[in-house]
Amino acid sequence: MIIRLGDNREIDTDRELSSEERHVLQKLIGWKVLVASEDQFLQKKRAALETGWNNSGPIRPSHKLRLILEQFEKELQLRLKK
Repeated sequence: MIIRLGDNREIDTDRELSSEERHVLQKLIGWKVLVASEDQFLQKKRAALETGWNNSGPIRPSHKLRLILEQFEKELQLRLKK
């Protein structure tokens, strides 16, 4: 999957993220459209990173994953303003 950031940079999740990071990302893609507040999304993000893949333990996000998560938060803020 290709994720486009706000500055038009692209991140290829297949090549640039670990399988554990992709798993967390998949969870958060869904939560980004379902949550009713930014705080709720931040709680889901924290829980996903702490739980890891199949409860394998915490995941330390790479620089690329952090960029994607920042983009998700910006998109969520825009959605909630409408």
